[in-house]
Amino acid sequence: MLVLGPCSAESREQVLRTARELKEVCPNTPFIFRAGVWKPRTNPNTFQGIGEQALAWLQEVQQTYGLEVATEVATPEHVHKALQAGIDYLWIGARTSANPITVQSLCEALKANANAKAVLIKNPVNADAALWLGNIERLEQTAIPVIAIHRGCNHKPCWSMAHTVRLARPDIPMLLDPSHLSGDAEQIPALLRKIAPLHLDGAMIEIHPEPSNALSDAKQQLAPNQLRTLLEPLSNHSREVTDTELEWLRAEIDELDDQLWETLALRMDVSRRIGEWKKAHNVAPLQPQRYAEILDQRQLWATKNGMDAAFVKHLFDAIHAESLKRQE
Repeated sequence: MLVLGPCSAESREQVLRTARELKEVCPNTPFIFRAGVWKPRTNPNTFQGIGEQALAWLQEVQQTYGLEVATEVATPEHVHKALQAGIDYLWIGARTSANPITVQSLCEALKANANAKAVLIKNPVNADAALWLGNIERLEQTAIPVIAIHRGCNHKPCWSMAHTVRLARPDIPMLLDPSHLSGDAEQIPALLRKIAPLHLDGAMIEIHPEPSNALSDAKQQLAPNQLRTLLEPLSNHSREVTDTELEWLRAEIDELDDQLWETLALRMDVSRRIGEWKKAHNVAPLQPQRYAEILDQRQLWATKNGMDAAFVKHLFDAIHAESLKRQE
């Protein structure tokens, strides 16, 4: 399942051009055309979306190119207007799905207008698998098919959260949103290659005819012609189910390793700044009492968390030695 289109519907010309170019790039690949009409942006001074007017442009995409269309909804009024306009699919964004009261109000609106083909629910902005699962259950009460979208948290993969939801609800299709997961168009190809080994069901990808001129999320959108070489991995689901669990666990390990190295890099930078302060105040780089106190704390932590104290000491000795080098 592919959901393709711009982050925001910016103009009639931009929407129709994107749909046309995607049809040219994907002549034999079915996809749903997406565009944000109402945009819940963090900064009120940024582009907030065209609003209801843009629904007519999505209708024109349906009529001109024979495509099913999708847009994001955040209020019951959005649900009513989108379905009244004949929008096929609705999705609930990460900011909205963080509030279960809001999701429940959308469910009530969907029950009253139950003619969507499916509702797509993104994970909350925070890594909360239980909340994501709860939102899925709420939406199921509408009797409309539900699809999960894994979009990560603050441009971090949060694979553990997605893994938890996938294990709990293997019956619910899950799409990957590499655009938001990375926040960087250059990382999208590598993320799409994870779809097959993780046995995900497709992707929602932001596509703009001129990404550098996009009014929202310019850095994470691909141009239609960039998509051409990325479609083949999405159809490769040849791995056995027994491999899938290992791939999920490896994804979790890779993310934790990235966090580990990023944290170490930050620690070394603080060590460098400590060294600058010590030099300015004529303080020796090595402070034995301070080191002994920290080492005792780390070894107590190791015991409490079921880790080998000798291993933790060995690891901390190496980190401390490198920190001292940064202070010289």
